[in-house]
Amino acid sequence: MTPDDDALIARIRPLLAGRAGCSERRMFGGVCFMIGGNMCLGTWKGALIVRIDRKDHEATLAEPHTGPADMNGRTMKGWALVEPAGIATECDLKAWVDRAAAYAASLPAK
Repeated sequence: MTPDDDALIARIRPLLAGRAGCSERRMFGGVCFMIGGNMCLGTWKGALIVRIDRKDHEATLAEPHTGPADMNGRTMKGWALVEPAGIATECDLKAWVDRAAAYAASLPAK
């Protein structure tokens, strides 16, 4: 994990605090936040990785400061990488966190 990841994790935790079924695990060299046992979002090299509905994948990637979540040379459909510029403000970060949390919460709990 990088210092940028640590700072981002510290910004994310209060936004997810109090949500039912929220937990976190170390994964992919960062931290992955879970909702109901489903992966929701995580950090990776100072960027935010968010879980999205697969049907919204292409539309999400067209949004500013987003790109494919490409881990180890393979694009993960249903995930997007939000660059630091896209989460620079607390309002922007909260919007992405809320969006990913809502999607993860809509999935059957594991």
